[in-house]
Amino acid sequence: MSATLRISEIFYSLQGEARTVGRPTIFIRLTGCPLRCQYCDTAYAFSGGIMYSLDDIIRELKQYKTRYITVTGGEPLAQPDCIALLNRLCEMNYEVSLETSGAMDVSGVDSRVVKVLDLKTPGSLEVKRNMESNIAFLNPHDQVKFVICSREDYLWSCEKVNEFKLGEKVADILFSPSNEELEAKELAEWILADQLDVRMQVQLHKYLWGNESGH
Repeated sequence: MSATLRISEIFYSLQGEARTVGRPTIFIRLTGCPLRCQYCDTAYAFSGGIMYSLDDIIRELKQYKTRYITVTGGEPLAQPDCIALLNRLCEMNYEVSLETSGAMDVSGVDSRVVKVLDLKTPGSLEVKRNMESNIAFLNPHDQVKFVICSREDYLWSCEKVNEFKLGEKVADILFSPSNEELEAKELAEWILADQLDVRMQVQLHKYLWGNESGH
């Protein structure tokens, strides 16, 4: 039986986060997520969507002239056929990134994919969902992301960076302020005061387009 996926949207925009920020990128947003992070800005992807075969998806991609693709959600790995999609995209020589909550097993993800793996902070209200066994499957080109809601979250994140020796494992450690709860300037000042070797990021797409879907 051929792979099929429930898709909320496929769109072309600038990458708003992570290492390729600013790059024109195709986003494939898969429907569904088992988590309910209190700051989630894509709750519309929890349900609905349209079923696509892999061939349907590839036809959509070919209208855009970029080599960058991000598979996101929801939680994309909640759909088992996400693995087949990632493999297909890699075989087509796209530069593929996967945005995942860290609550699903990443061991089957193609090693050519750049995993952007969240570690959920206490302020997310989903810290219990972190699958710490995933740390062992991170590759040197991967990235680990912390969405920080408070000083408590910041200190917790610093502890996890040290506990898992993330600076030795991955290309980038991403610290992001939760937009409604923490001023970006405050997080920047903490990072500088502690001389952390992390990449602070704000969401470029939110600056440009606000909360519009499809961006």
